[in-house]
Amino acid sequence: MKKFRKVLDGLSSSSPGGVASPLCGSAAGTPTAHAPTPQDIHVQETLVSENFQICKTVRHGFPYQPTCLAFDPVQKILAIGSRTGGIRILGRPGVDCYSQHESGAAVLQLQFLINEGALVTACADDTLHLWNLRQRRPAILHSLKFNRERITFCHLPFQSKWLYVGTERGNTHIVNIESFVLSGYVIMWNKAIELATKAHPGPVVHLSDSPKDEGKLLIGFESGTVVQWDLRAKKVDFRIYYDEAIHSVSWHHEGKQFMCSHSDGSLTMWNLRNTARPIQITYPHGKILKDGRKESCKPILKVEYKTSRNSSEPYVIFSGGLSYDKSGGRRPTLTIMHGKAITVLEMDHPIVEFLVLCDTPYSNEVQDPYAVVVLLEKDFIVVDLTQSNFPIFENPYPMDIHESPVTCTAYFAECPPDIIPILYSIGAKQKKTGYSHKEWPVSGGTWTLGSQTYPEIIVTGHADGTVKFWDASAITLQMLYKLKTSKVFEKPKAGEGRAGELAEEDPYAVQMVSWCPHSRLFCVVGISAHVILYRFSKHDANTQIVSLEVRLQFDSEDVISPSETENNPCFSDPSSHSPQPPGSPGSGTQDSLPCLKVKNRPVRMPPGYQAELVVQLQWVDGEPPQQITSLDINSAYGLLAFGNCNGLTVVDYLQKTILMCMGTLDLYGAADPYQRLTRSPRKNRQSTSGLTELSDNQVSMDMERSKSPTSVPYPSSLHYDPRSMPEPVASLRASHCSPVFYLLDNVKGPGRKLSLPTDLKTDLDHVNGHCTSPTSQPCSVGKPRIPGVPEGPRLTRRGPGRPPFRKAQSAACMEISLPVSSHTEGGYASRRAMLQQLHGVSMYSHDEHHTTSYNWSERESRENSFSRSRSSSVSSIDRDTKESVTTLQFGESYGRKGDALPTACLWVGTSLGVVLLLPMSIPTEEEERLEDTITMGPSGTVLMLKGSVLRFAFLDCGGTLIQSPYEVWRDPNGPEDPDRPRRRKLVNFSPSSSQEACGDGHLAVVCSEKQAKVILMPTQAVLFTHNITESSFVLRADVVSVCNSVCLACFCANGHIMTLSLPSLRPLMDINYLPLTDLRIARTFVFTNGGQALYLSSPTEIQRLTYSQEMTDNLQDMLGELFTPIETPEAQNKGFLKGFFGGNAQTFDREELFGEAAAGKASRSLAQHIPGPMGLENMKAAAGGVVGDLARARIALDQRGERLGELEERTALMMNSAETFSTHAHQVMLKHKDKKWYQL
Repeated sequence: MKKFRKVLDGLSSSSPGGVASPLCGSAAGTPTAHAPTPQDIHVQETLVSENFQICKTVRHGFPYQPTCLAFDPVQKILAIGSRTGGIRILGRPGVDCYSQHESGAAVLQLQFLINEGALVTACADDTLHLWNLRQRRPAILHSLKFNRERITFCHLPFQSKWLYVGTERGNTHIVNIESFVLSGYVIMWNKAIELATKAHPGPVVHLSDSPKDEGKLLIGFESGTVVQWDLRAKKVDFRIYYDEAIHSVSWHHEGKQFMCSHSDGSLTMWNLRNTARPIQITYPHGKILKDGRKESCKPILKVEYKTSRNSSEPYVIFSGGLSYDKSGGRRPTLTIMHGKAITVLEMDHPIVEFLVLCDTPYSNEVQDPYAVVVLLEKDFIVVDLTQSNFPIFENPYPMDIHESPVTCTAYFAECPPDIIPILYSIGAKQKKTGYSHKEWPVSGGTWTLGSQTYPEIIVTGHADGTVKFWDASAITLQMLYKLKTSKVFEKPKAGEGRAGELAEEDPYAVQMVSWCPHSRLFCVVGISAHVILYRFSKHDANTQIVSLEVRLQFDSEDVISPSETENNPCFSDPSSHSPQPPGSPGSGTQDSLPCLKVKNRPVRMPPGYQAELVVQLQWVDGEPPQQITSLDINSAYGLLAFGNCNGLTVVDYLQKTILMCMGTLDLYGAADPYQRLTRSPRKNRQSTSGLTELSDNQVSMDMERSKSPTSVPYPSSLHYDPRSMPEPVASLRASHCSPVFYLLDNVKGPGRKLSLPTDLKTDLDHVNGHCTSPTSQPCSVGKPRIPGVPEGPRLTRRGPGRPPFRKAQSAACMEISLPVSSHTEGGYASRRAMLQQLHGVSMYSHDEHHTTSYNWSERESRENSFSRSRSSSVSSIDRDTKESVTTLQFGESYGRKGDALPTACLWVGTSLGVVLLLPMSIPTEEEERLEDTITMGPSGTVLMLKGSVLRFAFLDCGGTLIQSPYEVWRDPNGPEDPDRPRRRKLVNFSPSSSQEACGDGHLAVVCSEKQAKVILMPTQAVLFTHNITESSFVLRADVVSVCNSVCLACFCANGHIMTLSLPSLRPLMDINYLPLTDLRIARTFVFTNGGQALYLSSPTEIQRLTYSQEMTDNLQDMLGELFTPIETPEAQNKGFLKGFFGGNAQTFDREELFGEAAAGKASRSLAQHIPGPMGLENMKAAAGGVVGDLARARIALDQRGERLGELEERTALMMNSAETFSTHAHQVMLKHKDKKWYQL
C-alpha cells in the first residue's frame, strides 16, 4: 500500500487542457473553514496491478450461425459447431462451455469419442482437431491438416480408434485417433466404382460401418452411388446406382437394409439381398397428379431410421421433402413417421441439423429413440418422442436472448438479495405451458455452486420494446421476468396514416434503461423519444397512465469564438430573443404531437412492473424529436432527468409535472465559455403544404414549455432565452445504466424495408485507419451548405401523429469494425462522415419537391479538408452540431464554491466536455414534497474536460464510493394500515455525514472520452488529471468496486481495457483485449462491480468476462465439469440362436488392417500433423478437477465394495459347505462307530 498525497499550489498547473475551473461568472466565494483543501486529502489506495487480469468467463445465448450437431449418448452431453469456428458444449444446467478454433474456420462436422471425454472437429479449412473434454476448459490435443483434398464427411465407429474421412475427390482416408496420423490404407474412388463407369461419383456424403459386420464400410457418393466396401478383402461387395443425388443414409439396426434420402424428396429402402433396385420408394409429401406425374418436392436433407422395442413399427424421421407448391407459404418442417401416422412439425426457422437420441450407443441393438434434437438457424429445441403429441422440452439454457434483437444491455452486481426471488416469482406466471413433463435429456456433466457468489442481474432491451431481466448469479443465466413496454401505447389501426409501414418498423425499441434495485424504480427510454417510468408491485392494479408531453426543440445560430480565445474563453452575457409562440404559422399541423399515443383509459396491470408515467417529446415544425441521449432517475428526490442534443428536461414524477425544460446553452447561465452569441429571432415562415423552407442564414426550431393539466409554473429563475445551437449529430451516449445507442438505418421510403447500409463498411475505410470519436464535432469547410439541410436520403414530411420510425437496427446486427486508432490531425476530420451512418442520424431535406441524393465521396473529401486538431473540447464548436447532454447524475453535492453544506444537485455532462452543476431545493417533509414546488437552476459552475463527458461518480474524502440517495421500496398497491400510515423512507449517503476527519466535502470523479479528473468539492480544485488516450477514445467508463476498493474502468475504441486507481488515477491495467472493436461490442460493453463486464459478442450471444485476478483464480471452481467417469454399458446378449444365424455383429481387428505394419505410411504431402500440448495416452490420466477425482474415487470405492461383498458371499458359502461336510462326516462316523472292520 502506498499513500498518495496531492498538494496543489494553484489551479493553473492542475489541468494541461487549459481550463480547470470557471474563472468568472460564478456565484463562487471563498471556501468555508470546514471545507477541506487539497492538502487535507489523504487516501490509502490498496489496489495494485496484480489485482487485475482479463479473462473470459462464460458465454450465454444461442450459438451464432450454427452448422453442425453431435451427442454423446453415454455422457449425455451435446456439442454445437458454428460458422465462425466456435464450439458450444452443453450438459445439465450450469454445464455450458464455449471454445474457439484459432483459425476461425467454420466447423463442418463433430464426432464424439463416446464416453472417452474427447471430441473430433472437422473444419472448413480441411483440418481435423482432437479436443480434450476431460478438463473444465477444453483444449486441442492434435490437429491434422489435409493439403490436397477437401474434407466432406467423417465417421467414427463406437469404441474404435480409427476415424474414416471422406473427401471431395471421392476418396476415403483413415486416421488414427491416438496418434492423429494418416494410415496407409486408402479407399480410392476409382476402385470403389465400376471400371466401366466414366463419370466421377462426386464427393463422399456418407460413411458408416455395417451394424452386422464392422468390416463392411458403406460409402455414399453425392451422385447417387452407394458402395459397400469389404475392408478385409479390399474389394466392393455391391454397388447401388440411383438417378437422384443422395443426401443421407441410415441403417436398420439388424444391418440387413438401409434407407436413403434424395434430392427429389424421395426415400428409398434397400435390402442387401437384392441391391439391383430399391424395395420401396416413397414420396412422403408428394402426390400423384391427375396426369400421372408426381409433384416435385424439395430435397430430404437427412433421414433417421430407428427401431423401437415397444412397437413393431420403426420411426422414420426426416427434414424437408415438402412439395414446392405447398412449401411456398409454409415454414421449415420436421416429419415423424411412425407406422401409418405422419406428424409434421413446423419450425420457425430453417433446420440446420437434427439428431435422434437413443439410449444405446451400439448400432446393432434396438435403438429405442426417446427424443429428437433439432438445431435451427436461430433456435434449439428437443422433441419428446415418448408421447403421442410430441411435445417439446422446456429449454433450461438461455437460448432466447435474441428472440427480438438486443438493443441495449445493463449489468448489476451485488443486488439486494430479495430482488431475484421476487422477480422469479412474478416471472414464473409468465412462462408458457404445454412442455413435456420429463426431465431435460441433455443431463451430462457436473456443476456445483461456487463459494464466491452474489446476486447479479443482467437487463436486456429489445427491438420490439420488451425488457428482460436475467439472473446472472454464479456465471449462469436464467430468465427472471419479461416486461413489454409496448402495452403502454395504443396499437396503430389499419388505415391510419403510416400503419402499413409501421408493420415493418420498431417504434417501441428500447434505447436505454435505468434501474434502481433498492427502490425498484425502472425507467425505459424508447427510440420514439419517450421515457416510461415503472414502479414494482406485488399486486395487480387498474390505473390510468399519466402522460406528459415536452417540447424540447431549441434552435439558434452560433458564433464561433476566435482561435485566439480558445485557451482563454471569456464569459459574457449573450443577447437573447424570444421563442416562437406556439400558435404561430410556422408551427404547422405536425407540431405538439408525440410519436406514439398513450392509452388514455384505465389499464389493468398484472403484478410486477407497472407503468406510472410516460414522458414524450413532441414534433416541432414538422420535424421529429431528437433521440434521447442521457437519462437518470433518483427515487429519494422523486426526480427524473433526460437530455438530448437540444437540451435537458427534469420531471417531478411524484407531482407528475415538468420541472424544467431548457436548452443546453441556457444551462450555462452567464458562464458560457464559448462566447456563443445568438443572432436574430427566427422569422415566421409561410407554410407550403405543411412543409418548411430554410434560407442559408435561417435555421430554426422553436422552444416551448410543455404543458400538462397538472403542471406548475416555471420558477422565474429558469426563464432563459433560447440561444443558438447548430444541427445535431448523434453522439455516442454514455448513459447512467446503458452503454448502447440504438441504431437506425437511413431514412427509408414507403414500402421499403432496410437493414444496415451495405456501403457502411466501404465508407468506414475512408477514415484511413484514424480512430474517430462519435462525440467529436469537426468543422466542415469548402462547399457552402445550409446548416440543417440534410446530407442523406430524405423522408417526405409526415402528417400529424406520423412518427419518424425507422427499421430498428439493433446492436446485435453490427458486423462492422471501428477503425484502428491513429492520432494524426486528420483523424478527427471524418468523424461526422462516419457517425451519421453509424448512429443513424435522421437527415431530412428541407426542399419539399425532391429527395436529396447523398454523395459519400464528396462529403468525405469536403470533411477531410478540415485539418484542425481537436485536442481539447475548448478548441471549437462545429457549426453543424449541437451540444448534446451525454450524461446525468443526481447526488448530494455542492453547487457553488461557497456552499457550506451539500444539497441535492444534478450533474450534467455535455458532448463538448463541459460539466454543469444544477443545485436543487427539495422540501424535506413528505407533505411539503408532494405539494411545494422544487426550485432548481444553473449555478454558474462550469468544469471542463477533453472530449465528451461519459461518467460521474462521487467519493468521500477517504476514497469510499458514495452511493446515490434512494427511497426504500414500498408496494404502491399494498394494503393500507390505518394505525401505521406509510411514509417514504429515504436512505441518504450524504458526504457531510460520512467524513469527520476531513469535515465537509467530497471528491467528484469525472471521466470523458479522452480524460479523467478528480475534483475536490466544494473548492472545485482539480486534484488529479489523467489523459486516458490520445490516439483513440473511451467508449465506456464506470467507477466500480473491486477487491474492497474502487477504480475507474474504461473500454476504448481501439479494444483496450484500462483500469485507473482512485482517486490518484494511477494506471493499473492496460490490456489490448480486442484488436478491432466492432460496433456491437462498442455499444453493449458494460462494467459492473466485482471485476466483471459483458458485451454482445454476436447477435445472439452475451460474452461475460472478468478483469479481476481473484475471480480469474477462482474461475476453475465455478465452471462445470464436462466429463464424468461412467461405466460403458455392456452390449446386449442376443442369445444362441440369433448369434448362430448371423444376428450378432462380427468384430475384427482394425489395427491389423490399418496399422503401419500392414498398411504402411501415408504420403507426407497428403496431410500435416500438428501435435498438441499432450497426447491421448496422457489425456485420461489428466482429467482435471476435484469433481472428477472424487467421482473416480467414488467409483473405485464402489467397485472395491462390490468385490468385498462378493468375497464375503463366497466365504459364507464356503463356511456353509464346510459345516455340511462336517455334519455328514460326523453322521458317517457314528454309523460305523461300533462295527467291526469286516462289517463295513
